[in-house]
Amino acid sequence: MTSRSLGHRAPLLWLLLPYLTGVSAGRVADAPPAAVWLLAGALAAAVMAIFLRRPTAWTAALAGAMVLAGVASYAREARRLAAWDGLPAREARLGLRIDRVFARVSDNKVSGFAVVTRAEPPVEELAGQRVYFSLTVRPGTKPPVRSALITARGVVEAVPRRPPPDSFDSYLEMSGVEFKFTRGRMMAEERPPLAYYRFCHAAEERFSVILSAGLEDKRPELAGALRAMMLSQKHELSRDQEDLFMHSGTMHLFAISGLHIGVIAAGLQAVLALLRLPRWVRFVVGLAVLWLFVDITGASPSAVRAFVMVAFLQSAFLLRRPGNPLAALTASALVVLLVAPLQLFTASFQMSYGIVAALLLLGLPLGEAWQAKWKLFSSLPEISWTWWQRRLAFLQRETLAALGLGLATALVAAVTGIAFFHLFTPGAIAANLVLIPLASLAILGGFVSLLCGVTGWLSGSVLCNHAAGVVLVVIQWLIGRCTQMPGAFFPAAFAGPWWSGSALALVLAACLAGYALRWRRGSVWAPFAVLALVMIFGVKFG
Repeated sequence: MTSRSLGHRAPLLWLLLPYLTGVSAGRVADAPPAAVWLLAGALAAAVMAIFLRRPTAWTAALAGAMVLAGVASYAREARRLAAWDGLPAREARLGLRIDRVFARVSDNKVSGFAVVTRAEPPVEELAGQRVYFSLTVRPGTKPPVRSALITARGVVEAVPRRPPPDSFDSYLEMSGVEFKFTRGRMMAEERPPLAYYRFCHAAEERFSVILSAGLEDKRPELAGALRAMMLSQKHELSRDQEDLFMHSGTMHLFAISGLHIGVIAAGLQAVLALLRLPRWVRFVVGLAVLWLFVDITGASPSAVRAFVMVAFLQSAFLLRRPGNPLAALTASALVVLLVAPLQLFTASFQMSYGIVAALLLLGLPLGEAWQAKWKLFSSLPEISWTWWQRRLAFLQRETLAALGLGLATALVAAVTGIAFFHLFTPGAIAANLVLIPLASLAILGGFVSLLCGVTGWLSGSVLCNHAAGVVLVVIQWLIGRCTQMPGAFFPAAFAGPWWSGSALALVLAACLAGYALRWRRGSVWAPFAVLALVMIFGVKFG
């Protein structure tokens, strides 16, 4: 296979892959808390790698260092207070520093993540621990904002050890949270939030008002869907909308992730280019504004990961290096996992990085190969084509490219959909070919609406909101028709908990091997063969 997308080098894969192996091994073997010895071994292996002159020995020493570093990172992040294992829940009065606030589902309830700043006996060992909190707020009292220090009384309990993979406790464990503080009430605010986070909170409320302009009175369900898509406020979706997007496998459209950040980053760069700013100014201002948007919308892990990848890509353009999305993806994954290794086991990490990796390794080369193989009017010089021949050739190229991307996406979506949602959604494969471009238009409309609203042009926001609303109506209509088709989705589950991670690793390994071989000798079918074997032997339907 010959393609412009082939041949990209990503040297950091020599660090990332053994590091991923070490983190996974640490979870399987339940690495001990004494990770300092593992880290010392990693440093020793790294020193050996520096002085060894043979390439094979040097590579083995470096890979061993990264494996040990991965095990040590897991042990460092997954530390537990062993004394709490098996203990019953108990009432406690805690001081909390709010780190993240989840979307509110009622006026007097607030939940999120926090760090315990003060714990009274007999639970004083909780000081410094991250907890999930769910608190009741007194009527008339403002809910806490990130960075605020509060005092609360409630019931604290440890997250179960090795909870079921698809449970909320598993999400807490993978987020580095080992305790739940629930059935509580906020007693007092010891210190107000920092000025920056007060600004972010006010900006989020302002964004919500802007995105509702012109829609809230006439079509409130569309206003809620637009706010859900732009601000990740999924609680704004109605029950029918939530069921529709969940069963169709398209709920990812309402999580701030690579699609959202990529569209907004492109929009920002277009606006800054129109202002004719220097390259380095566009880079600094664009990333600063993009991070501000990420932080205003809550700085979810998926949004932060997408921001890191965009930063690496834009850095390459700033330094006038050839664009290499594979290297940017590898670098961003390594940086993210060095900071938070437990994200490797979360649904959002596996779905976002797995799908993007499949797109770069298989989707783009496959689409370009089909475009080169099946050319319309190949016997005629292109300069002699009529207007309808040019349009027809353009439509064929775009259709083949979309099919390649759709098949690559389906590889990962089939595994992750079964693993995390217990659904096999073949209908989503065809639907996403149309829905992703439409969702990009809706996100672009929401971005322009926010830009108009921030600059004071409310009429422009109303116009853009209506345009985005029309796109959302089309999206919901298409999804409704897809879900009514026979065989659009099936209940399914893996036969064992180890199947999901192993299946995704095998599919991506086949993609990486095929890319390294430039997809020669029929290797393009290897990832699909791996998926077929997984579906036959590892999945239970019904």
